[in-house]
Amino acid sequence: MSEVATHTKVPATPLELMREPLVANQRSFGWISDRVSAVTEGKTPKWWWAAFVPSLCLLGLLGAMLYYQIATGVGVWGNQHPTMWGWDIVNFVWWIGIGHAGTLISAILYLLRQKWRTAVNRAAEAMTIFAVMCAGIYPAIHVGRVWFDWWLFPIPTYQGLWPQFRSPLMWDVFAVSTYFTVSVLFWYVGLIPDLAMLRDRAKTKLKQFLFGLFSFGWTGSNRHWSNYEKAYLILAGLSTPLVLSVHSIVSLDFSVSQLPGWHTTIFPPYFVAGAVFSGFGMVLTLLIPLRSMCHLEDIITKRHIDVMCKVTLATGCIVSYAYIMEFIIAWYSGSAMERFHFMNRALGPMWWGWVMMMSCNMLVPQLFWFKKIRQNLVVVWILSIFVNIGMWFERFVIVVVGLYRDFLPSSWDYYKPTWVDVCTYLGTFGLFFTLFLLFMRFLPMIAVSEIKGVTPQADPHHPEAGATGGHS
Repeated sequence: MSEVATHTKVPATPLELMREPLVANQRSFGWISDRVSAVTEGKTPKWWWAAFVPSLCLLGLLGAMLYYQIATGVGVWGNQHPTMWGWDIVNFVWWIGIGHAGTLISAILYLLRQKWRTAVNRAAEAMTIFAVMCAGIYPAIHVGRVWFDWWLFPIPTYQGLWPQFRSPLMWDVFAVSTYFTVSVLFWYVGLIPDLAMLRDRAKTKLKQFLFGLFSFGWTGSNRHWSNYEKAYLILAGLSTPLVLSVHSIVSLDFSVSQLPGWHTTIFPPYFVAGAVFSGFGMVLTLLIPLRSMCHLEDIITKRHIDVMCKVTLATGCIVSYAYIMEFIIAWYSGSAMERFHFMNRALGPMWWGWVMMMSCNMLVPQLFWFKKIRQNLVVVWILSIFVNIGMWFERFVIVVVGLYRDFLPSSWDYYKPTWVDVCTYLGTFGLFFTLFLLFMRFLPMIAVSEIKGVTPQADPHHPEAGATGGHS
C-alpha cells in the first residue's frame, strides 16, 4: 500500500506557480470573525475621529451651500453662455463613475465566480451607494427650481403632469434611481448573515435588538442559506446589466446632442470603461490605508491589491484607446468643427486640463505593468489618487472644454468656477466620507461569511478542513 501511495502521489506545485492564498497565514473561522468584528465592537480609534470630524464639517458646508444656492438661484455658479454646464455636471458624472466598481465587483465577478472579490466587495458596495447619493444631488439642484423635482417622476395627478421621456434628464432619473435601489438591495442582502453574527456576539440588549431586527431572524439553517443564495444570484443578475446601462445612459446626455466632440457613438463604451477605471481607483484609495489601520492585512492581502491594479491597468488601456480613437474619428470625419474641437482641447486656453487628463489616465496606469509597482502599496495608493484626479479632468474636458468655444467666436468666454462650485464639490466629499466612516464603524466592512467560504477549511475535501478552529 505504501508503494502504491508513493507512486500515485500528486507532484508538488512549483513555488513560482503557487498563488498567494486569499486569506493569509491560514487563519481560522474564529479569527476571521474576531478580526472583522473588532472594528465594530472595539473602542472607537483616534484616527476614526480624526477623519470623521473634518468629514462632518464638510457635510455641514454642503448643507450651507445647498441652502444658499436654492435660496439665491443657480446664478451663484460659474455657468454662463456658452458654458451652460459646468462643475455641476462634471461632478455628477464623476461621482456616478466612482460608484461603478462596487457593482462590478459584487455582481459581475460573483457571476464569474471570482473568489478574490470576497475581501473587497462589501466596502466597494457601500462606496457605490454613497457615491450615487453624492451624484444625485447635482441633477436635483441643476434644474434650478428644486421644489419642482417631483415633476420628474411619473406620478398621476389631476393636473395631468407627465415627464418628457425624450429628455436625457429623465433617462438619468430612471437609470440612477434604479441603479441605487438595486445596489442598496444587493448590499443589504449580503449583510444579513453578518448582521446575525454581530447579533450573536452583541453584549448589550440594544445591539442584540437592532442586529436581530435587521438580520430578519437569520439562523444559518439550510433553508435560510438556500433562499439567501437564490436572492443573491437574482440580484447579481439584475445588477449586471445596470453596470453597463447606467453610465451608457449618462453618456447619452452628451452624445444625443449635435455638438462637436459629443455627437459620437463611442461614448457609451468609453464612459463605462472610464467608470470602472475610476471606480477601482477609488477602491484602492480607500482600502489600502484601511487594511493597515483596521489590521486586516491577512484578509485584504497583496494579492487582492495586485488583481485590482491589473483591472485598473486593463480599463486604463481601454480609456487610452478611446482617447486616441476620438482624434482619429475627428480627422477622418472631415468636419472642420470636429477637428477644431479636438485641436482646441490640446492647444487651446484650457490645454492644461487635457494634459492632466492624458497624463493621469494614459501614462500613470502603465506603471501597473511592473510587479514591483503593484507590490508597493504606498506607490499604488499614490497612483490611485492620480487616477481619480485624471478621471475628474476627463469629465472637465468633455463638459467645459466642449462648451466654452462654440460655433460663434463672438460668444467665446473663459470658464471659471465660483466659490460656491468649489465648496459644494468639497461638501460632497464630506457626505461621502461621513457615510463611509459610519458604515465601517457600525457594520462589518468585510463580508465575513464569504471570506470564510474561500478558506481551505471551508472545503470538506481539503486536508485542512476543520483543522484550524471552529466557527464563530
